[in-house]
Amino acid sequence: TVVCAEILGHDDVEVHKYAVQITVADVRDGACSSSTLQEAASWGKVSTAMEQMVFAEATSVLPLLASDAYHRGHWKTRAKRAFARMFD
Repeated sequence: TVVCAEILGHDDVEVHKYAVQITVADVRDGACSSSTLQEAASWGKVSTAMEQMVFAEATSVLPLLASDAYHRGHWKTRAKRAFARMFD
């Protein structure tokens, strides 16, 4: 994440381009503790162009989101990432 990269001394890391937050917490009663995607954007962690909060139970929604992402197939044309070497 952006925060971890900054802690490790990497200041050149870009903010996340996409963000999905799945939560059953309601912002109106303070349950999210201000940890909304808009709050993350204000700290420079997330771009607000492609962000979405999903108010649902994660075990019911995450399989649907993952299945949709897989079957759309956009991942096939993306370059492979070497995450193990990211902070070398």
